[in-house]
Amino acid sequence: MRQTWRNMSRHDSFHVGEKQAQDRWETADIWDDARKQRLLWDHIPREFHPRISNAPFFFLASSDSEGHCDCSFKGGGPGIIHIMDERQFAFPDFDGNGAFMSLGNILLNPYVGILFIDFSDGARLRVNGRATIHEQGEIQQLFPDSDRVVSVEVQQVVPNCSAHVPKLLPVGRDENGKS
Repeated sequence: MRQTWRNMSRHDSFHVGEKQAQDRWETADIWDDARKQRLLWDHIPREFHPRISNAPFFFLASSDSEGHCDCSFKGGGPGIIHIMDERQFAFPDFDGNGAFMSLGNILLNPYVGILFIDFSDGARLRVNGRATIHEQGEIQQLFPDSDRVVSVEVQQVVPNCSAHVPKLLPVGRDENGKS
């Protein structure tokens, strides 16, 4: 199955700080077109949809208009992510403590980073995009038990290797997922 990958020059693929770091630590030369096509995507390939849809949790990074960051664990079990298409997905907001740190940041700065980790095999997928909060309408109805739903317009997807990710299994399960 042929994928439509982002095909940009090193100049267009990375911001100034990333390029400075690559130059400083001498990795700029490894970012040829083939590597960028393998590791920098502008959508979520279909083969990743089931893995994401079945993810029981993810980590959401957001920041306010001044760049002050927050990273939040978002759980809810399989089905917490609804993939609308390769470039958009949604998840419900479950109010925990009423602080609305993530949603407050999204109101000021819609750009988010989302990290999916499968601790059973170490697979990681980073998704960066633009978030919108929905309190009514079609997208909110994807999760009718939630007062708010966040949709994310995908801008960049980066798969990561499983190196350094510990293998963790749910309590009471073996490596085959059996109790």
